[in-house]
Amino acid sequence: MEIYYATVFFIFGTLFGSFYNVVGYRLPRGESIAYPPSHCPKCGHRLSPLELIPIFSFLFQKGKCKNCGDKISWFYSIFEFTTGVLFCVSYLVFGFSIELAIALTFISMLLIVIISDYQTMTIPDELLAFCGLLLIIELSIKNGLNVGENILDGIIMFSIMYLIKILGDKIFKKESMGGGDIKLMFIYGLVLGWPLSCISICLASFIGLPISLIMIKKTHDHEIPFGPFLAIAAIILVIFKIDFNTIINWLTIK
Repeated sequence: MEIYYATVFFIFGTLFGSFYNVVGYRLPRGESIAYPPSHCPKCGHRLSPLELIPIFSFLFQKGKCKNCGDKISWFYSIFEFTTGVLFCVSYLVFGFSIELAIALTFISMLLIVIISDYQTMTIPDELLAFCGLLLIIELSIKNGLNVGENILDGIIMFSIMYLIKILGDKIFKKESMGGGDIKLMFIYGLVLGWPLSCISICLASFIGLPISLIMIKKTHDHEIPFGPFLAIAAIILVIFKIDFNTIINWLTIK
C-alpha cells in the first residue's frame, strides 16, 4: 500500500505542478488563473485534455505545439516531475498526518514563489496571504493555542528580514531586497521557527552565490531574485526534517 499511496501522491503532484506553473506565471501579472484556459502562447490554440497531461503530453507531442509546431519549453515538464517527486517524498516522510498537510501547503507555496519571482521578480501578496492563513489554520490544528508561538516566530523573522533590508539599502545605496522576500519570511517563521529560518537564509545564500555569479556573467544583469534560493533552502530543510537542534548537534560533534 505504501507504494500505491506514494504513486498517487506523485501523480497528484504532477497535476498540481502543472497548475502551479499557471499560478506562478499569471498571478503576479494580475491575470486570472482560471480564464482564459491553458493555450499556446504563440498561436492561442486552446489545449485539449490530452494536451494537458503532465509530462506525457510533452513527450507525445515531441515538445511542440500540436497546432503551430512552436517549441514548448522543457522546463514545464521538469517542474511537473519535480512537484510530483516532492509530493511523493513528503508523504513518505510525514505519512498521513497534519504535518503532511503543513508540508504540502508550505512546499506548494514555495514552488509558486520560484516560478513567480524568477519570471517577474515579484512574490504576489495574494499567494502569501492565502497560504499564510491556511498554514495558521493547520498549525492551530496541530498546536492548539500554542499557535501563538508560531505567529510570534513569524513576527520575529519578519522584523529580522526588515532590518537586513534597511542595512542593505544603506550599504548599497539602493533597494537591496523586495518586500515580497520580507513578507515571505513571516511564513518561514510560522513553519520553521525563527532560528531555523535564519539558517535557511544562510543556506539560500550558499546555494545562490555561485548560481548568481554565473547568471550575472551570462546576462550582465545584477538584479537576481532571491526568492527561488530561499524556497529551495526551505524545501531542503522540510524534506529532510532538519530542525535547529539537529544543526546545533552537527556543529557540536567532536
